[in-house]
Amino acid sequence: MIEKTLKTTHGKLRVSIPGNLNEMTLGQLMALQEKEQLDDLDTISILSNIPRDELGCVRNFDDFGIFGEHVKSLANQIYNLHQNDMVPGKVTFTLEKRSVKVNVIRNLSVEPAGAFLAARDIIANEINEHVKQHGEENFQPSLKACCHVLAHYFFCRVTGKKYDEYEAEEFCEEVKKLRVTEALPIARHFFTCYPNLSRQRTGFLQTLRQYWRKRQVSRLLRNLNT
Repeated sequence: MIEKTLKTTHGKLRVSIPGNLNEMTLGQLMALQEKEQLDDLDTISILSNIPRDELGCVRNFDDFGIFGEHVKSLANQIYNLHQNDMVPGKVTFTLEKRSVKVNVIRNLSVEPAGAFLAARDIIANEINEHVKQHGEENFQPSLKACCHVLAHYFFCRVTGKKYDEYEAEEFCEEVKKLRVTEALPIARHFFTCYPNLSRQRTGFLQTLRQYWRKRQVSRLLRNLNT
């Protein structure tokens, strides 16, 4: 982390921002992406988790200069982030000051059925929306979609609770605390597995329809024979 104590109008303020991408959380990257216009204070506020108003009380704006080159370095690392496909074997969550370490299982379908269906639908909707707007080339899932997929994927194994769709959505706030270099490779892995997931999308329904059609054909044939 890059740290510096700055003088403010009412005392001192300790500011700390990530020194490299491994120290940045998914939530921080999402916040940087979601804000349409970023100035220096906005950027440092997001990276330091310090409200902009507090940063605005720093006496000398030039004191922020120490963070400039590091922010540029982070920007370059973010630009190349999509090249990182190393899926971690374990990740750690901190819930109410309690650390929970969980294995990363690369097969999404081993999770509770509700979690599997919710994650699969998120992936499908994200891909379909991209195809509508941009065609089939250069697909990159949005950070929001990645966060939601991981929330459904991790919720039960981290909390120990029964699957609940609404609570899983709220678990996004915990997923945002994961390091971005952990979260995105896991999420992208599931997006690349989507063709296999989609083949299961209407399995039961297709079987029922096929059975129903056979019954209808059989009935028609019997009527013709009579």
